[in-house]
Amino acid sequence: MGANEKKFIFEKYHFDLKEKEIKFYYLLQTPEKIYRFIEKLFLPAVISSSAPVLRTVLDNLFLILGISYWKLFCPSSIEILPFRLSKPQADFWNTVYTKGLGEFFYKNKIDFRGLVRFPFSVSEKPKPVRIFRKGRSLLMLGGGKDSIVAGELLKKKKKTFDLFILNPVPLQKKVGELLNRDIIFIKRILDPKLPQLNAGGAYNGHVPVSAIYAFTGLLAACLYDYKQIVAANEKSANYGNIKYLGGMINHQWSKSAEFEDLFQKYVYKFITPDIIYYSLLRPYGEIEIVKMFSKYPQYFNVFSSCNTNFRLSKSDFNSGRWCGRCPKCAFVFAALSAYLEKNEVIKIFDKNMLADKTLIPVYKELLGFKNHKPFECVGTPQETKKAFQIIAKRKEFDDDPVIKMYFRGFASMSGDGS
Repeated sequence: MGANEKKFIFEKYHFDLKEKEIKFYYLLQTPEKIYRFIEKLFLPAVISSSAPVLRTVLDNLFLILGISYWKLFCPSSIEILPFRLSKPQADFWNTVYTKGLGEFFYKNKIDFRGLVRFPFSVSEKPKPVRIFRKGRSLLMLGGGKDSIVAGELLKKKKKTFDLFILNPVPLQKKVGELLNRDIIFIKRILDPKLPQLNAGGAYNGHVPVSAIYAFTGLLAACLYDYKQIVAANEKSANYGNIKYLGGMINHQWSKSAEFEDLFQKYVYKFITPDIIYYSLLRPYGEIEIVKMFSKYPQYFNVFSSCNTNFRLSKSDFNSGRWCGRCPKCAFVFAALSAYLEKNEVIKIFDKNMLADKTLIPVYKELLGFKNHKPFECVGTPQETKKAFQIIAKRKEFDDDPVIKMYFRGFASMSGDGS
């Protein structure tokens, strides 16, 4: 390594069967200092699994979890000590890191072109491992409208399924109780040095969380005998936010059909053909999903789609469910207002967001009237417009400032939030 070169090293991992704990070790070298990181996963129980496939699953989980530490300094030099990748595998990881961190690169003004270069060996010829699976599904539960709709659809299809949650919070547990299925919890603990370095000036920003969920879900399916991993990602996730350095930046890339296809093929070719990952909601847009969700009032008082107020420290599942300020709250409020009575929507959010003048700039972005689609898991501008068209026909919100802004139309759109 040159005097001014940075390097990221995937050192090793260790699975303690007795303690049901997996530790992943990473090393980051800079010209000034060497940083060591340990990330931990705690499992609810360990059952027997095919050793070869479990090792391969852990190899790949090792690589996706490392993204949180690599992005601190974005070194172009990467080394993997415990195993080697083939060229197609390295290509997959180059894509996942590059596209999955698109928003991060954009906001930090980083030139990502050719930056991520996973090492590979031309002689490496990995083969997938066959394992017997029961025909059961594992639904990844976030606690929002999408995973609830997916759960109810699985019920209608009379599928045998349980729920998977990474880092569970009380709200998710309550939703799981209402779905009336067993829940598998995996707890993830990031190295405490990560926020310290972020506070000290290291790069920080969005990571492809859904890719991390996909690989941890794969681990759960491997350990606890499931054949299908079911996500609740909609077709609206394919819509990007803004172009940067010749590429489309998509906040939801790891929820997109592109990632789903890449992940399916990667698991089939290099891990096992006997565990299948797919999104049950891929054919539907956000507005269609909200319409379906509106038929399940039993979840109205427990669900949340707000990332801002999704606090791990909350002990009361019913407190802090909606911040009432972020683009996601604004979008879900509008989408639900298209299908529920006004007083019912206000009861869910404890606020009429269409009456909040400070949210007009947010709604202008959601509608595509200014800037670009917000960096959040929200519907497309076309879907937001469709929700507003339905709201306008119902006339319940006609006197509210946001609806008045919508009625003024494209021609009079100003950027001052008035």
